[in-house]
Amino acid sequence: MMDSPADKSFLSPGHPRSAAQPSSSWPSFSLPSPEPVSVSLVVNGQPYALSLDPRTTLLDLLRERLDLTGTKKGCDQGQCGACTILIDGRRVNSCLTFAAMHDGTEITTIEGLAINGALHPLQQAFIDHDAFQCGYCTSGQICSAAGMIAEGRAKSADEIRELMSGNICRCGAYTNIVAAIQQVMGRS
Repeated sequence: MMDSPADKSFLSPGHPRSAAQPSSSWPSFSLPSPEPVSVSLVVNGQPYALSLDPRTTLLDLLRERLDLTGTKKGCDQGQCGACTILIDGRRVNSCLTFAAMHDGTEITTIEGLAINGALHPLQQAFIDHDAFQCGYCTSGQICSAAGMIAEGRAKSADEIRELMSGNICRCGAYTNIVAAIQQVMGRS
């Protein structure tokens, strides 16, 4: 069976059957870069006035422009929770939100939870309960737990598990994570 030229357009350039269609026949598009936008944020208590590409996510701003690498890039699709930060005290997946959407807001990352060198109670509880193994998800887990506690909705271990279900731990330290959160909630 012969492939039509349209069928070959779906083949990768290195595929042997794609050679019949020269690469110069592929259309070339060049889109203009969007105009930068001005954004003012307070990150971990420090004010920033920035000029950004409007497509810049909070995650990329934090990691690449502000060098706050505690917030992790996991799935980059909002499914793992490794990028969880607090925006005006509310937990948010930073990979799914554009920085330009949060002009004037206060952002707290894992680096901003400790105050004057003293660990945040959740940071200490994670240490006390060995609530991490590889540690990759830990910053998102802790920020999410801080937001969840502030919400005041979790009253039991089952509710903690449900409200923290957006944060994935590939090492399976969930039991210890729940125990750490309960310690801070005063329910150990």
